[in-house]
Amino acid sequence: MDINTLITVDPDTLGGQPVFTGTRVPVESLFDHLEAGVSLDEFLDDFPTVTKEQAVAVLELANRLLTSKNIAQLYAAVA
Repeated sequence: MDINTLITVDPDTLGGQPVFTGTRVPVESLFDHLEAGVSLDEFLDDFPTVTKEQAVAVLELANRLLTSKNIAQLYAAVA
């Protein structure tokens, strides 16, 4: 999946916070749940508008970004 089909950033939706496309669920909620020890299935139960495919694709995207050889560029972009 393409990031543009996974994540939407719209100033009129939650003040521009990145959300799963087609929902009002912040992407950050997925990571917050996982960090708290909540399983992916529980997250999906809590947010039924997010599909498993969307959640897995976002996790795969995060994995690719954070394990990229160009990670220094990512850090520089957010600093």
